[in-house]
Amino acid sequence: MATVNLTGVKNYDYGIEKIFDQAQDFLPINGTDYVELYVGNAKQAAHFYKTAFGFQSLAYSGLETGNREFCSYVLSQDKIRLVLTTPYKADSEISEHIRKHGDGVKVIALWVDDATKAFEETVARGATVVMSPKADRCRWKRGEISHQNLWGYRPYVCGAK
Repeated sequence: MATVNLTGVKNYDYGIEKIFDQAQDFLPINGTDYVELYVGNAKQAAHFYKTAFGFQSLAYSGLETGNREFCSYVLSQDKIRLVLTTPYKADSEISEHIRKHGDGVKVIALWVDDATKAFEETVARGATVVMSPKADRCRWKRGEISHQNLWGYRPYVCGAK
């Protein structure tokens, strides 16, 4: 195999320059708020993420907190937050999702400054409404949230803190 001299190859700069002069950022995203996974056993999944990847427990919702529909563990590591959710009932929407798709990501929550504006902008561009913007406790914190299906079956949550 021949050796190639790569010293003249230049890296492409993937900066934030605009491709079109008139382009505007209609949905400024500050980051990912959390990712929710629907899993068959949230307690076991939480143990795995804590043991294997060093996540820490942040919050819990289940029978002990009065939730009789599902159990959720919120784990965090630096800027990453995972919500691991398991249903209690076999005929729930969460159970149906797990039967159909297996364990996996259900919700990607994006952190924005204005959830109502994010909702309006994405719906104007073709997103399907799952839930209109409202003030909500959002399980473990307070803020304004809205839900949209941007593509496929996975809802994207836009939340303002």
